[in-house]
Amino acid sequence: MQPLQDFISYFENSALADNIRENDVLFPLIESVHVVAICLVVGSILAVDLRLLGLASIQRSVSRVANGILPLTWAAFAVAIASGSLLFISNATKYLGNGYFIAKILLICAAGLNMAIFHGISAKDLPRWENEARLPLSARLAGGLSILLWVSVVACGRWIGFTMQVR
Repeated sequence: MQPLQDFISYFENSALADNIRENDVLFPLIESVHVVAICLVVGSILAVDLRLLGLASIQRSVSRVANGILPLTWAAFAVAIASGSLLFISNATKYLGNGYFIAKILLICAAGLNMAIFHGISAKDLPRWENEARLPLSARLAGGLSILLWVSVVACGRWIGFTMQVR
C-alpha cells in the first residue's frame, strides 16, 4: 500500500497540484470543464439508453443512434478523465477519504462493466433486432441500468462538493 500512497503523494505535492489548489481561477475553471464534459457524457449516453428502452428515436436503428453519438461520448469522456484527474491531484488524499468520490469511481466502473456486458452478450445478435421499436429485455435492462448508474455518478459527483473539506 505504501508505493500507492507514495505515488499519490508525489502528484498531490507537485507544482501542478499546488497551482490548481492555490489559484483562485484554475480550480473553478477545471471544475467547469469537468462538469460540461460530464454533461456531454451523460447526455449522449442517455440518448442511446433511451433508444435501448424504446422511449426515443425508435424510427432509427440502435447502430445508427449509437454510431452517430458515441464519438462525442468518447471525446467528452476523455476530457472528463483529464479534467477529473487534475482536480483529483489537487487534493488526492482528501478525495480518497471521501465516500462519495469512492462511490463515483466505483459507479463509473460499474457503468463500464454494464456497457462491456451489453456489447459482449446482448449486442452479439444486434443486427437481428436493432430496428425493432421494442428491443429484447437484455437490451432494455442494459439501458435502464446505464441510466441509473450515470445518474448516480452525477449525484455522487455533486455530493463530493458538499461533503469534502479542502485546504
